Amino acid sequence: MAAGVDGVVACTGDAAIEGAHAAFQHRDWAAVIERFAVVEHDRLSADDFRVLGEAAWWTGAGDDSSHALIEAYQRYRDEARPRRAAMMAMLLAAQHRIRGAGAVGSGWLSRARHLLRDEPECKEAGYLLHHETLAATARGEFDDAVERAERLQEIGRRLDSPNLLALGLAAEGRALVKRGDAETGLPLLDEAMLTAIFDDLHLIWMGEVYRQLMDTCHELFDLGRAAEWTRVVCRRFANSLDAVSGRGICGVRRAHLLRMQGRWQEAEDQAALVVGESAHLSSDVVGEAYYELGEIRRLRGDLGGAEDLFRRARALGRDAQPGLALLRLDQGRPGAAVMSIRSALVAKDGNRLARARLCGAQIEIAIAVGDTETMGKAGQELWSASEVYGTSGLRAEAACGYGAISLASGKAEEALGFLHDACRLWQKIGAPYRVARTRLLIALAYRELDDQDAAALEFDAARDGFDRLGAALDARRLLALRRGTRLPAGLTEREAEVLRYVAAGDSNRRIATVLRLSEKTVARHLSNIFTKLGLSSRTAAAGYAFENGLASRP
Repeated sequence: MAAGVDGVVACTGDAAIEGAHAAFQHRDWAAVIERFAVVEHDRLSADDFRVLGEAAWWTGAGDDSSHALIEAYQRYRDEARPRRAAMMAMLLAAQHRIRGAGAVGSGWLSRARHLLRDEPECKEAGYLLHHETLAATARGEFDDAVERAERLQEIGRRLDSPNLLALGLAAEGRALVKRGDAETGLPLLDEAMLTAIFDDLHLIWMGEVYRQLMDTCHELFDLGRAAEWTRVVCRRFANSLDAVSGRGICGVRRAHLLRMQGRWQEAEDQAALVVGESAHLSSDVVGEAYYELGEIRRLRGDLGGAEDLFRRARALGRDAQPGLALLRLDQGRPGAAVMSIRSALVAKDGNRLARARLCGAQIEIAIAVGDTETMGKAGQELWSASEVYGTSGLRAEAACGYGAISLASGKAEEALGFLHDACRLWQKIGAPYRVARTRLLIALAYRELDDQDAAALEFDAARDGFDRLGAALDARRLLALRRGTRLPAGLTEREAEVLRYVAAGDSNRRIATVLRLSEKTVARHLSNIFTKLGLSSRTAAAGYAFENGLASRP
């Protein structure tokens, strides 16, 4: 062993191989690759190539990892070690699935299946069953997935394999949640995480269990559970955090969690890191990361930057919703926002969880355009999902949605009940942006009830929240709303705007053109105006506008 260039220790032969394995045990991936690099490939064993392949994967070198694992696979096969060869085939299948090459991954799984066909019950067969369980869940065959996951747990217990037991618990929990039984499924995911963290799981399977938990929490808007387990992971795996939770889709989920916690710069840094490290690993993951970056830019008021990032996400197959629809609303294009969120919901038809995550945005957009029917249906759908799945995030979103609908319908007293519940839940979860948005609605409700002192306190609290976060667009909206006066008869801002044009003698077509709405939307606004004012003609509505100071041009 001798000193190399710039003081780096150069190893040769057996010493280098021994040093690589020692570095692998310490999860020093770069050192593993560095030490193997000085050894002729002909001197490397199947085990050496396996270690090299795993280390390369954790550094983001996907192609190098695949090449090394293929070498390991071939050598295990040539040495008549079918179980080890099958394990390499399954690792390659997982890698190709993550990288979006599902057909290639399927081929590797088929090879693993053939290699294990004549083998007695073994751990490798359990890992194959794990892949098949995930595939059943992905196909929506949840009963089949639950049955396979239960078998996987039995194998794990018989063979004393914490890896298989944790994978089985996580897979069953996720399938049950997907089937609509979150009450039973979520505790199983918690148990899987407990097993993964304290029973010394292999790093790959630790990351897999954490990924399933974070994906489920993301779908359920279960921010509290995601944050709690992430804190445990951060403490337990401080020296290898990136390997467990900072890379790939887990890194994106962490970025989402940081965004919801109001740690926007950290969220942006995390998502940008995923883009850089995953570019050669998975286009799906990069698309998700671009979406997170777009949301952060939108919240900060950088609408042009958000547009660019959402386009990048879409180019990689990520439907950039609900962010894109809300961006259109922010850009003053409510008609485009309506169509955007409507298309997104159609694409998720039959997927209750995915639709629930879009309903909050649909409520906001429907309120903006005065579509009372749509806001009501979206509110009911979101509330129903919150009752089925019961997570604090979904309950907060549903309460906030109903509060906003009540406020837009002129029912300020009713709105306050929902909004205070939502605010309490958002505070408990630790979502400061959602707290600030909800407090702005509470301020408007108090103003409707002529409680100016309470309204002022809530306006101030919301403004402080937006300022701390750097939510520039929301801060400007708050100032505009605070300067405004309460509209009569429960009219919304958009309805008052339409009424001003009606009072000026403009036709529905002209109003639609100026406000960039459809004529159908303008007609719906006018119908709402007639109902709220108890009138039946444009002439009477115009007269009301003049009498109540609403007739000036906007």
